[in-house]
Amino acid sequence: MYAFEPSDEQKMLVDAIRRYSTNDLRPAAHEADETSQLPEDLVEKGWELGVLQASIPEEYGGFGDHSVVTGVLAAEELAWGDLAGAFAVLTPGLFALPILLAGSEEQKEKYLPEVIEAEWKPYSAALIESRFDFDPNNLDTLASEIEDSFLLKGEKIFVPYAAETEALLVYAQLNGVTQGFIIPADADGLEIGERQSMMGVNALPLYKIKLDEVRIPKQNRLGDQSGHDFNLIIDASRVAIAAMGVGLSRAAFEYSRDYGKDREVFGVKVAQKQAIAFMLAEMATEIEAIRLLTWEAAWMIDQRKEEASKHAYLAYTGAMDMAMMVTDRAVQILGGHGYIREHPVEMWMRCGRGIATFTGLAMV
Repeated sequence: MYAFEPSDEQKMLVDAIRRYSTNDLRPAAHEADETSQLPEDLVEKGWELGVLQASIPEEYGGFGDHSVVTGVLAAEELAWGDLAGAFAVLTPGLFALPILLAGSEEQKEKYLPEVIEAEWKPYSAALIESRFDFDPNNLDTLASEIEDSFLLKGEKIFVPYAAETEALLVYAQLNGVTQGFIIPADADGLEIGERQSMMGVNALPLYKIKLDEVRIPKQNRLGDQSGHDFNLIIDASRVAIAAMGVGLSRAAFEYSRDYGKDREVFGVKVAQKQAIAFMLAEMATEIEAIRLLTWEAAWMIDQRKEEASKHAYLAYTGAMDMAMMVTDRAVQILGGHGYIREHPVEMWMRCGRGIATFTGLAMV
């Protein structure tokens, strides 16, 4: 049975991230959203906390062992500070963690030290496609074998830092199975589109990309010739997004709760009104329920339990609805002030709507 008491190392990491989120991410979030720009030093400071580095063994440049449980604890605290900033800090993990989990020994030795041992670099990944029925296990982007190479063709959206990245991990369907392919940024046929305008996470640069018969050597297939199990990757992504949904929702709940305690209307504190009190109670209940479901799914992934994929999906789908409900009610509790941009709840509501969309934008 899994335990609910984090280890001393996990406590230290979470405390460090909480200080960063409180002192750096949260104060910068509004300006970053308004200007659609995250300060580079802000992202670098988050990178220096070592969230990804602590998941990579020493032989590949890191200083720890991979733990999905530790990852979801970190992701929640980062998203509590700011969702866009959390995605930015964790973006190199989209490239590094799949290589750690599913790459060949040669791929690990070649790529992981490049990502881990220096300052933050915009290594990224491309999974999401522009389809209303998008299914990561049934992609329109196709890979085909030609002699000693793979040929990739298709389009992707929501690719973080695509215009600046040094290499991409692109997912495509090969013989009916989703597989990852390592593509250098200067590959012929890789076209980076314009930055996408978003409803939320405006500070995170997201791009469309087009793969026009991009040709790569066969050794660039994740896992080399034998390929890999995509479930390891999608499960870790789903629990990461679920944890971020929890962190975002926790921020909205705490802000609206404190506002309700302080704000007085007709001689009564807003939080003392029964309708508002019931809202706050349900918000808190749903946050705790999805947090526990996320922790359980993360533990099951770490233990390679047979039903880990099911629980990761349940955590993710639960977080979708929970984040939208909590952030919407936070706006309601603030009344007219909830619709004013000087209060962060309207931004959290816009970001919360994206939890249903952002599979593949984070991984732990």
